[in-house]
Amino acid sequence: MPWGSDEQSRQRLADIADSFFRPPIRDLVPYEPGKPVEEVQRELGLERVVKLASNEGPFGPFPAALEAIARSAPELNRYPDGGAYRLRAALADVHGVQFEEVAVGAGSDGLVDGLSQVALDPGDEIVCGWPSFPSYAIDARKLGAIPKTVPLREYRYDLDAMLDAVTPRTKLVYVCHPNNPTGTMNTRAELAAYFDRVPDHVLTVLDQAYFEYIDDPDYADGIAEYLKAERRVVVLRTFSKIFGLAGLRVGYALAPAAIVTALGKVRRAFDITTPAQEAALASLIDRQEIERRRTENAAQRPEVERILAEHGLEPVGRAVANFLYCDVREDSRRLFEQLLHEGVIVRPTHGFGGPTAIRVTVGTAEENAYLADALDRVQAMASKTA
Repeated sequence: MPWGSDEQSRQRLADIADSFFRPPIRDLVPYEPGKPVEEVQRELGLERVVKLASNEGPFGPFPAALEAIARSAPELNRYPDGGAYRLRAALADVHGVQFEEVAVGAGSDGLVDGLSQVALDPGDEIVCGWPSFPSYAIDARKLGAIPKTVPLREYRYDLDAMLDAVTPRTKLVYVCHPNNPTGTMNTRAELAAYFDRVPDHVLTVLDQAYFEYIDDPDYADGIAEYLKAERRVVVLRTFSKIFGLAGLRVGYALAPAAIVTALGKVRRAFDITTPAQEAALASLIDRQEIERRRTENAAQRPEVERILAEHGLEPVGRAVANFLYCDVREDSRRLFEQLLHEGVIVRPTHGFGGPTAIRVTVGTAEENAYLADALDRVQAMASKTA
């Protein structure tokens, strides 16, 4: 029997009325992922496409992680360890916490979803800055909860205004640190002042997905400085960025044991695949490669900033991770499409709350040079049509 069929012979399936779906789902605007390289090549007939849209690291998995993935392959007929015992134990050891204080998920995004499920009833509230990572608001809306988005101040989280937005119905406050998509951070003093004021009924989620990239001395380590100081906080980290494992979807949360227990009740039975667990475990030991990638990113980020500024795209704020944010003062999809046709994928940030901006990931030196050439061609075409 053939696997596929032509378009004309495909059967139309049953119609499902909108009334079938819960109201929060009917009205939800889903997260819009970046375009895959292969799709862009196929659509536009391009030989070369550079993806600078999704904040992935420009380097692949660590060599030890690749070896661990290969070793796990013969056993893929078996389900993974549903409790991710070895990975959780290793993370507890690395961070100096108890095993019961470590949760894993399908990226840090999966843990945001889990926290929403364990905490939010219809009518409850979350507070976050805006523009920011859209899953905070999306996952709240799924459950009929209310996201209260607080405008950024000078492209950074305005923690004082966020505290003012807290009400008795607020369950979760998200602090994206550094903020995605702007790449900016709050200082240690600002965070300390926030934790001194935040009400006791609120659980703060400190999202540090880009932690390993940052070498600013005023950037706080949420685990050492807040979690271990017994603040009501969950700290999120991920293997999707500097570790080069975005395609395997593995992140983790460090939190009070009661939160980890609750997350275990709502997670799917085998959320983290065996290759993901083994690759993450192998990646933890290579501190030298983490430092090499951090150093390379620190060298290339000013180069991307220079390239953008030279083409009239001045990045905002002071970026500290592996991406930059530019407000182009008009609908950014136009620039996105122009660069797409030149073989460069950047991220228009409509879904993040920034419809007039793009986010550009720091690539390798060669990828960043390709971006510069693409911007040259876009500007040359614009001058011809002016």
